[in-house]
Amino acid sequence: MEMIVDFPGGARVDTHFGPYTVATDQPPAGGGAGSAPTPFAVFLASVGACAGIYVLGFCKQRGLPTDGLRIVQRAHADPLTGLIGEIALEIQVPPTIPAKYHEALVRSADQCLVKKHFEHPPQFQIYTAVVETA
Repeated sequence: MEMIVDFPGGARVDTHFGPYTVATDQPPAGGGAGSAPTPFAVFLASVGACAGIYVLGFCKQRGLPTDGLRIVQRAHADPLTGLIGEIALEIQVPPTIPAKYHEALVRSADQCLVKKHFEHPPQFQIYTAVVETA
């Protein structure tokens, strides 16, 4: 999948792919306007959203209600490095979902492809290319 990243002004950085644009910005303290989440916040949000897709699919396949169902994600940073050392996903289940499905919901969230990429990270190649502008 190809994505195009551009710089629309200030500290904004937008990523375009297919018909979508993911806008990011920095908070005012970081030189931005705070008009959008930071790239790192979008990165973290992708974990919970991905797990949520699998949990939602599990519930839909079984006709389980999703009212009141939610995932609370907590990222715990290492105080020395500032890097995230743990991400906890708490699947909050309403009483309308029988207890027999609780462990299966955890297994569903565990299938998240974003999480799997954390477990088996890709290699990065970063380079420049000179392009002529018309």
